[in-house]
Order: sequence, then C-alpha cells, then structure tokens
Amino acid sequence: MAASIRIGALISGTGSNLRAILDACRAGRIDGRVVFIGSDNPEAPGLRYGRQYDIPVLTVDYREIISRVRRDPDAAGPPDFDLDDVQAKQSLLGGDTPADRRRAFLVSRALAEAELLAAMKPYSFDLLVLAGFMRTLTPYFIDRVNASPTEPRIMNIHPALLPAFPGVDGYGDTYRYGCKVAGCTVHFVDYGEDSGPIIAQRCFPISENDSLESVRKKGLKLEWALFPECIQLFARGRLKTVVRRFETGNGKTTHRTVVRIISE
Repeated sequence: MAASIRIGALISGTGSNLRAILDACRAGRIDGRVVFIGSDNPEAPGLRYGRQYDIPVLTVDYREIISRVRRDPDAAGPPDFDLDDVQAKQSLLGGDTPADRRRAFLVSRALAEAELLAAMKPYSFDLLVLAGFMRTLTPYFIDRVNASPTEPRIMNIHPALLPAFPGVDGYGDTYRYGCKVAGCTVHFVDYGEDSGPIIAQRCFPISENDSLESVRKKGLKLEWALFPECIQLFARGRLKTVVRRFETGNGKTTHRTVVRIISE
C-alpha cells in the first residue's frame, strides 16, 4: 500500500482544481491529504475550502508588497536573498528587460515569497501543488522548496498544451489562434514561465460550434481529472526526471529535462 503524502496547495481564485484534489483525496484516488491552503489573494473564494474541510489557511497579500516596492525602488529583498544568483537562474524576464524593472520584479516577488515560505514553515509537506496560483515563482522560492534539482516537488497545471501558449490565458490564446485542438498540461515548475518538465497532457478537439466559454468548460473537466492522476503518480513514486540529449542537426545537440513515468 502506498504511503500517504502531505500536499500543500496554493490558489489565487475559486480553487476548482483544489476542490478536485480534495475530492480525490477523500475518495482514495490520491494517497494523500492536503495539509494547508495558501493564497496570494486574501479574498480568494477558494479559501472557503479550508473552513469546509478544516484545513489550515494562510495568505500573503502580494498586491500590497508589490505596491510597496514600486513606491520604494531601493527596497531590499529578504536577508537571504541574492539578487545576482536569482537573476542568473531565472528565465522569466529576458535580457532586454530594463535592469531597474527586473530588479523591482525579483525583489518584490522574493519579499512576498519569503512571507509565504514563513507562513508555510509550520506545515511539513511532500508536494506543493499550484491549483490556480496566478503568480510566477522565482528561483528564490523554488530552491527553498525543492529537495534537490533532480527531485522537483512543485507541480502546476496549465490550461494549454505546452510548450504552446504559456502565460495566464492558455485557453483564450489557444482559441483565438484558431487551433483545432485544445488541452491542459501538468508539469513540474522550473525557473521559467510554464517551461518545466511535462508530466502529462490531455486534449480535445475544438469544433466550429465551440465558443471560448465552451472551450474553457471542456478544459476544466479535463483538468479536474488529470491533476489528481498526476499527484497520485507522485504519491506512488512513479515520476522520475531525467536529462535527455537530443541531436538537432548540423552536429548540434541540446539537453532537456523530461519526466519518465515508471511502471508499477
């Protein structure tokens, strides 16, 4: 019998994926339990599941922290924050981003993340799931959650078939581009935006009669099934990241970290 894992969950809004995870835990489809629910938005409707399921809730008001840093461009990051290290690792902002804007972004996020990490500290967890958490995570946070670079334990669900359409509006971008297929992706989080190793994907056709709203509804149903399945794979120790080497032509090679699903 698989050991029960402890799951931390971060949300920003209604928490529909969180609800799917909670239901799967209660039904035994996930060998685990949610030990806390956190949010960057103190008014997130999904926080009600904490009261409903008697799960600790924690919040950090990202908007207030970001606003404070905008008012004080010289604001310092947390005491253990190394700006040079985080800038070297991150790929959220390109090299053409002005230095002052890049610094403000990384400092404000690190300050918020430090508060989030402090709030999470009392709750031991094996896996952190981003169940509609609408904030990108910096290397400052990721390095303090992952046990090691080869053992990622932050899992995200994205409303598009990555690597296409990263960002906040995956279904909208898919629909407006005129794609004939839409879907969702569960992946581990790395230092980029929706660029981490893919665990699993599900897709569905877009018909001429579909609207953006119907595409979103279809996608959400897939998300509610796929996310718990991937968490259960993690719980059973069936996910392993490996670095693969690929020939790209002209004698060049590239490397990519991918996820292998191990057979039981």
